[in-house]
Amino acid sequence: MNELNKYSKTITQDPTQPAAQAMFYGIGLTDEDLAKAQVGVASMGYDGNTCNMHLNDLSAIIKKSIWENDLVGLTFHTIGVSDGMSNGTDGMRYSLVSRDVIADSIETVCGAQYYDGLIAVPGCDKNMPGSIMAMGRLNRPSIMVYGGTIAPGHYKGEDLNIVSAFEALGKKIAGELDEADFKGIVMHSCPGAGACGGMYTANTMSSAIEALGMSLPYSSSNPALSDAKKSECIEAGKAIRVLLEKDIKPSDIMTKKAFENALTVVVTLGGSTNAVLHLIAMAHSVGLTLTQDDVQATSDKIPVIADFKPSGKYLMEDLHNIGGIPMVLKYLLSKGLIHGDCMTVTGKTMAENLASVPDIEFEKQQIIRPIENPFKATGHLQILYGNIAQGGSVAKISGKEGEKFVGPAKVFNGEKELIEGISSGRVKKGDVVVIRYVGPRGAPGMPEMLKPTSAIIGAGLGKDVALITDGRFSGGTHGFVVGHITPESFDGGNISLIVDGDTIEIDASANTLNVMLSEEVLSERRKNWKQPPLAATKGILYKYAKYVTTAAEGCVTDK
Repeated sequence: MNELNKYSKTITQDPTQPAAQAMFYGIGLTDEDLAKAQVGVASMGYDGNTCNMHLNDLSAIIKKSIWENDLVGLTFHTIGVSDGMSNGTDGMRYSLVSRDVIADSIETVCGAQYYDGLIAVPGCDKNMPGSIMAMGRLNRPSIMVYGGTIAPGHYKGEDLNIVSAFEALGKKIAGELDEADFKGIVMHSCPGAGACGGMYTANTMSSAIEALGMSLPYSSSNPALSDAKKSECIEAGKAIRVLLEKDIKPSDIMTKKAFENALTVVVTLGGSTNAVLHLIAMAHSVGLTLTQDDVQATSDKIPVIADFKPSGKYLMEDLHNIGGIPMVLKYLLSKGLIHGDCMTVTGKTMAENLASVPDIEFEKQQIIRPIENPFKATGHLQILYGNIAQGGSVAKISGKEGEKFVGPAKVFNGEKELIEGISSGRVKKGDVVVIRYVGPRGAPGMPEMLKPTSAIIGAGLGKDVALITDGRFSGGTHGFVVGHITPESFDGGNISLIVDGDTIEIDASANTLNVMLSEEVLSERRKNWKQPPLAATKGILYKYAKYVTTAAEGCVTDK
């Protein structure tokens, strides 16, 4: 009898389930196989997105490794949504929704089939937190294998990435780019498989999840098409056996201290604002409470020491070439900034994993700085409160924008209105652009505002315009921006009461976001406000609008 049989709860072990056993015989399993633990391989591979186009190939390597380690590997699939393709369209409303659909679908398959273990293979942004949320709910030995980062594109001597295409649109609108060069940038921004190359949401979340302990060392920095990524897939089959033998479950790994490690890495690397939503939701999946205030506490004490795009120079592949995320983690551990005693999916602690990792050689690279000479002395993620955001909001302040912005509001009900406003010259230097009715319920789906922010930057207004919204931002966004405003406009938050010309003050040093109006004026305007009808009347967007919590609560749908 296989030694893992005592851990297996699959229906193959239940003599009262002959129909299930008959079906397993039907797919080709033998009596010997029926005594083995079963591991589901959840692939988010599909042809229509560079982030995901190679994941089925990686999943095949993982499945083979599972079988070679005397386990049964069975592949199934779940969805993906391309943020890059859907940004700026109505399709972007489905992006954040897809995170919870992924979590629900993985939970559903593994719950029904009762796989003993799970290896998820995500690519694009929402794939990763969706996978981890499912692992937390199921609480069975699990590993995430990130699909990896894309190589940089090139055009006329410049390195390109997906944000280059969006910013090219703004330059074209501003008359600074002709049609031929616009087309050249668009054609060469994404040269092949892999997720967006900068410290955008995909690489932010993969780094956070490696720091959390739920992926193998180097997973977040191994490029998509590298031999290192293929080797990682082989190691995943070995590692899941160790987790099964030791009965190490996600709840053993995803502890409060592990989430503190993840938050530290997000801040250290200058990561995406989306990490706030996702980490809160991931913690919820294992019964932990993580809040926006925990994010602020981390930002108050942790410096930004990495120079990644969008606000910096480098891509994830550059970090891979000098030692990857484990090198950064080892440095943080040496400075006492992360917990080394947290368990990981290797079956070892974080400190044990990092013991043999080379040290950073600061004099030989410019991507990572010593904490004594950071790019920003405190974190870039700032949680702002005020009469526009009584429930909080999230700002991404790199330090290059300044820490205070005061200006007249220019109000747009949706991003399409803003693009028209830029094209017509309605948006001027000094304005605070307000995009509303794009929150979790109002859109519904809380779409990213990458097209508007990129168009603002491309039009040469990036240093002179601020933007606030109840939507969210791509990890590729930079500039003076505040998102996740709670309460959202659809629910009658004060952002719904702002009109053109109102003075708005954003103060990232005092962590405040206010419209310079008295409560009496706001109360008078509130009398005339009426909640609009839901923008979706059926299907997944309707269900999402009915069940989703606020951005401050992680936009979960099972609370």
